[in-house]
Amino acid sequence: MKNIRKFLLLLLICVTTLSLTACGSKNVEGSLEELMEKVYSKIPDNEKPMMLENIEVNEENIEYYIGTKDIEYEEILASEPGIGSIAHSVVLIRMKENADISAANQKILESVNPRKWICVEVPEDQVIVKNKGNLIILIMVADENTRAKIEEGFNSL
Repeated sequence: MKNIRKFLLLLLICVTTLSLTACGSKNVEGSLEELMEKVYSKIPDNEKPMMLENIEVNEENIEYYIGTKDIEYEEILASEPGIGSIAHSVVLIRMKENADISAANQKILESVNPRKWICVEVPEDQVIVKNKGNLIILIMVADENTRAKIEEGFNSL
């Protein structure tokens, strides 16, 4: 009887672990442009930074936006104001299939420069790097309210 309980407990742990892993690894569908729009959907237009624009990230500018090129990504899109020294940067990174997402999250968090703007910065403890499936978001936004709404928009994807 004791062995049966142990077996059932082990089986329950395995099934729970597999179901949680499967739910957490679901990839987010849609183009990065569409997803960026959804990320900002919780913020009224009059509260967004002036001249907010999407910028395609490539090998030449990747280190400016995420601090490293040592991750296995498919595509990257950054969103930043077109003018002014505003500490505001949101980056979506679609990772390659079977890439190590948690290692990429950690690498970005360790490498990104939250002082990349002239005269402004985001405190290091307020930089957010998280993922949904193979989609990583990097949020470096000084305004606490805006940062929370962007994270909420990402969480609702």
